[in-house]
Amino acid sequence: MSYLTHLECSVCSTAHDHTRPQTVCTACGRSLLARYDLVRAKKELGTKNLSGRGATMWRYREMLPVSRQEHIISLGEGFTPILPLTKFGSRLGLRHLMVKEEGLNPTGSFKARGLCMAVSKAREAGVQELCVPTAGNAGGALAAYAAAAGLPAHIFMPDDTPEVNILECRSYGADVRLVPGLISDAAAAMNREKDPAWFDVSTLKEPYRVEGKKTLGYEVAEQMNWDLPDVIVYPTGGGTGMIGMWKAFDEMEQLGWIGSKRPRMVAVQSAGCAPIVRAFDAGESSSQFWANASTLASGLRVPKAFADYLVLGAVSASGGCALAVTDEQIVSTISQVASADGLLLCPEGAATVAAVNQMLELKMVEQSERILLFNTGSGLKYIEVLRHLNGR
Repeated sequence: MSYLTHLECSVCSTAHDHTRPQTVCTACGRSLLARYDLVRAKKELGTKNLSGRGATMWRYREMLPVSRQEHIISLGEGFTPILPLTKFGSRLGLRHLMVKEEGLNPTGSFKARGLCMAVSKAREAGVQELCVPTAGNAGGALAAYAAAAGLPAHIFMPDDTPEVNILECRSYGADVRLVPGLISDAAAAMNREKDPAWFDVSTLKEPYRVEGKKTLGYEVAEQMNWDLPDVIVYPTGGGTGMIGMWKAFDEMEQLGWIGSKRPRMVAVQSAGCAPIVRAFDAGESSSQFWANASTLASGLRVPKAFADYLVLGAVSASGGCALAVTDEQIVSTISQVASADGLLLCPEGAATVAAVNQMLELKMVEQSERILLFNTGSGLKYIEVLRHLNGR
């Protein structure tokens, strides 16, 4: 079913066994990435093999890490639509402004992709309990897939996480623990309190969430007839989706599904928490911890991404950039896009639209270019933001 051969360190290239539960590289402590037999896959697997398969991310199952189908825990995730922002794009003078609507995933966000994969592979490896620190949506996704797999989940969240995320996790039966501070504080609390039997599925401290997120790249290529967009604008907290798509593009080129052309990758953060933007502007290969992080876009409130070096590497290699937008711009954009095109963006998704405004002002995009944005969650999950938007 899968062409997976091993796990490889993203820095020192040390190989690791994919049949055993793995977190980070045992040699240098950096993120592990799944590697596949692409030579064999190129001979045996083509785009024609996708015909007739179900409209979920598992249509690319040979290039995903779960070896046996019975271990897959699926709730119908993936293959979300790409929708035109026709009216709003016209206001900006853009002919091809599009958004991939990830709010249509199970649990209402793109986190379903990564946590579906992490839980499925953990189940295959014999893991008995799972834990994660989260700013919100990742907790809901883990809780849902762990429940479907029959595995206990322990979720550590900042105590000011949006209430809907807290209630969602508890509804799935997860053990939810609220921690004062940021996601970094939640991670520290989890590491202090976790039982040795708990398996940590933190972003890029576990190698398979990125494999779920890479299906974004496969889908974009297929949905755009194997001709990638000119620009991808992506809201970046932990950065798993950015890393996953960049990995997917490399795999597809080696499979012969696409050519060498790559989109310019644009990482978008909040002005109140922009460690990757600061590092990019300084020409650094990794970021520094962002003190006193604050933004209403809870998914962007990540003071330091564990694998920020991979995000910055993709941005730089693609000729892209990193931009920060304010909370005021985010709120204004939610209202403008909703009234123009009928899409209720989450704050993180709205940040990408606000960033396009900046790019136009800086003459970083052409009006004729195909620009793909990512709305990473349903706007309906952000009740506090909607109240703020409506002055209530």
